[in-house]
Amino acid sequence: MGNVQDELFVVNPEAGRDADDPDPAPDGNDGGNAGAPLAVRMRPRTLDEVVGQDHLLTEGAPLRRLVEGAAPASVLLFGPPGTGKTTIAYLMAGATGRRFVALSALSSGVKEVRGVIDQARRRRSHAAEDTVLFIDEVHRFSKTQQDALLGAVEDRTVLLVAATTENPSFSVVSPLLSRSLVLQLRTLDDDDVRGLVDRALREDRGLSGEFTLSSEAADHIVRLAAGDARRALTALEASADGARSAGDHAIDLRTVEACVDKAAVRYDRDGDQHYDVISAFIKSIRGSDVDAALHYLARMIEGGEDPRFIARRLVVHASEDIGMADPTALQSAVAASDAVQFIGMPEGRLSLAQATVHLAMAPKSNAVIAGIDAALADVRAGKIGPVPPHLRDGHYAGAARLGNAQGYAYPHSVPEGVLEQQYPPDELADTDYYTPTTRGAERAIAERLPRLRRTIRGR
Repeated sequence: MGNVQDELFVVNPEAGRDADDPDPAPDGNDGGNAGAPLAVRMRPRTLDEVVGQDHLLTEGAPLRRLVEGAAPASVLLFGPPGTGKTTIAYLMAGATGRRFVALSALSSGVKEVRGVIDQARRRRSHAAEDTVLFIDEVHRFSKTQQDALLGAVEDRTVLLVAATTENPSFSVVSPLLSRSLVLQLRTLDDDDVRGLVDRALREDRGLSGEFTLSSEAADHIVRLAAGDARRALTALEASADGARSAGDHAIDLRTVEACVDKAAVRYDRDGDQHYDVISAFIKSIRGSDVDAALHYLARMIEGGEDPRFIARRLVVHASEDIGMADPTALQSAVAASDAVQFIGMPEGRLSLAQATVHLAMAPKSNAVIAGIDAALADVRAGKIGPVPPHLRDGHYAGAARLGNAQGYAYPHSVPEGVLEQQYPPDELADTDYYTPTTRGAERAIAERLPRLRRTIRGR
């Protein structure tokens, strides 16, 4: 089992911290390592120190019962970075006295998973010792790797605590999902992050009161953290190091800005943020809120979203929600898509922004999508019918004998360019699919269409 040990770290809650453990033991102590990062030293030692997850930690809530040792069950902890997933896993192991084994999905395979399970089975058999298996970033495990866990989770050879930043419904196999309790952790709000920063300034395991932090600097750290506790504490530590180097014990806004210059962008191209932000982007355009649309566009760009994906959604939206109310919207979206592929990023952001502004400000109509979807519904329901004989192809020998193309009236033969003639199959002769609005350029169409239909249908 030596190879397996290289890929994991093991903590016995009653024995303290393993020498190879890169994080503190479940009691939250840093093991006397004063050089550990501030975020590690400040890891919550008890449930009461965990912030921002009141919906899971109130008396009688499922997570509190699990951490306190009642009703053991495998858990999938789902939430953004820096919300306490790893901490909660440690607390679960520490409170129950179970052996704690951690694997990273980035560096472990089926062999390592099976090795841990074999160890856990032997320990339970010979020493009556239960094992908590913590898997970080479980969404990175393949289906085969996840399947390897099923038997051990089913018979509780291990108590699985898996952490993921992605929605388990999309990233975890159904059998494992059904055997686990899914708990969603929320992004920390500004007050939660500010409280953590204050605690780190005061406590001995933190900065021990060595520094003061101005309110403007604190606000800036909170803003930079974007709800990520780890990022907030890392920013505070960097600012403290900067102040210390300057021989100062006061951390002001200028110090923070000099040490930390970029905010966290909560975005995952393969996870919930990918779907949530693009959804908000399209809905903002549909709602004609150009400022919100540009905000979500900026989040996608800064988060590394594929600009071609953004461009494709703009092209779709131009027809879906604008259509004939502004026919130039589609041209703008297609032009932006071509420009992005031609010039690339970061300059491509300008074309995407131009198309976003155009579409957000354009008059809106869903008449195009409503029309084609209604037509598709009829086709799928079997309302098809034969093509009227006078509309059939007549460009082959024998077509006339079949009656094809006989009696077709050529619209350009009359001054108006429109004449009475049946175009749809008989059973759809009086069906209206397209219903234009009176917004934008579609107003003129709405006025003209009834006249066209009356002429064509002979009314």
